[in-house]
Amino acid sequence: MGSIGTVQELAGALGTPDVPAQYIARPHEDQQLAEAVVAPVPVIDLVSLSELGDGISDEAAKLRSAIESWGLFMVCNHGVDAVMDNMMAASREFFRQPLKEKQRYTNLNGGEQFQFEGYGNDRVSSPDQILDWTDRLYLKVEPEDERSIALWPAHPETFRDALHEFTKKCGGVKDDLLRAMAKLLQLDNDNYFVEHFGEKPLTDARCSYYPECPRPELVFGLKPHTDATVVTVLMVDDRVGGLQVLKDGVWWDVPIVPHTLLMIIGDQIEIMSNGLFKSPLHRVVTNTKKERLSVALDYYVDPERIIEPSAQLVNEKRPVLYTKVKVKDYFARSYNAFTQGKMVIDTVKI
Repeated sequence: MGSIGTVQELAGALGTPDVPAQYIARPHEDQQLAEAVVAPVPVIDLVSLSELGDGISDEAAKLRSAIESWGLFMVCNHGVDAVMDNMMAASREFFRQPLKEKQRYTNLNGGEQFQFEGYGNDRVSSPDQILDWTDRLYLKVEPEDERSIALWPAHPETFRDALHEFTKKCGGVKDDLLRAMAKLLQLDNDNYFVEHFGEKPLTDARCSYYPECPRPELVFGLKPHTDATVVTVLMVDDRVGGLQVLKDGVWWDVPIVPHTLLMIIGDQIEIMSNGLFKSPLHRVVTNTKKERLSVALDYYVDPERIIEPSAQLVNEKRPVLYTKVKVKDYFARSYNAFTQGKMVIDTVKI
């Protein structure tokens, strides 16, 4: 069925306090948007974690607590500050351009055929699909030789360099944290997760723009989901909240801590850790007064590889909880599940 116009256009054109029916995601009983409590998500100091790296330091204990309680955590002292500022500024400038300029990078081939990369929003695959109140720019950033540079914005002029640097710096942070996580699980090899990425791991960048919304209690900026990644590294807007995580049946606001990176555990680590690390259900809500922006890097194992629970994490007390799955197949399933509001991780649980 192709795609639809941008939410940014729609938000600018709405003269009434209504939103189109295809965006209405919430049942009537959920329409009173309760004030969510701010989650006490730990901030992990990457320098302290790396220096002590024995798996039993205070910082490592904090990391374990964060992963087991929330499935996500914030990271400070990561050395990415200046690059984050450049990337956020370039993303903001991109979304502020006239629509005609942004549509040079459209995710519709020939104006009709949906492709994963580019600017726009989700593919509309059925008339009853509920849409998210967001526009996105999706770009494959790794493998580097598979970049579709024609879809990387040339304006602002800083965008391409900023994204390249952001990808490079965050990749190092991600590897450091994955080594710390392997230590927490007492795996024989600290590089267990890093090496599992394989020859041609996939990394996507996702710049998401959430315009103001006249009826935020009816819609989702991003519907509840888990990430089909190994991990997601996220730079959130340091002025406007909106990301929420589900814990014990309650939606909690993820706090804003400027210049931290947010790391979200993905389904692929849940599978490889045999469920010891869980991928959290999270969503984005909107508001009436402020636009919001985020930039995420989604890290996946080489799509041609198969993932399964580590043999070291399987025993009589904890049998295998997930089936083997080819990453490419899981990725395809995850997109379909997301558009239908289902959890793809459920398809591999034993």
